[in-house]
Amino acid sequence: MSVLRKKPYPYNDDIAEAIKEAISKDPLMHPDELPDKVKEVLEEKGFYTGLVSAKRVWRIYESMVRRGEIFDVFMVVRDRGDLQV
Repeated sequence: MSVLRKKPYPYNDDIAEAIKEAISKDPLMHPDELPDKVKEVLEEKGFYTGLVSAKRVWRIYESMVRRGEIFDVFMVVRDRGDLQV
């Protein structure tokens, strides 16, 4: 008899790695597909994705672009100086 263990929750670093992997697998995907693709990658790695929201994925994506860790392939991140109030 095996003991069932709960799947681990992904940390932001895990989501960042999944973003890189999802983009490298399908660089021509539509931006709307990114959160679902990231969840698929995380599920393949054995993570529980019930609490991974699209907003969290995009927030991590934006921070990665701003740090220069990845290129903004979807062209969705704007400079804060561009915003007019």
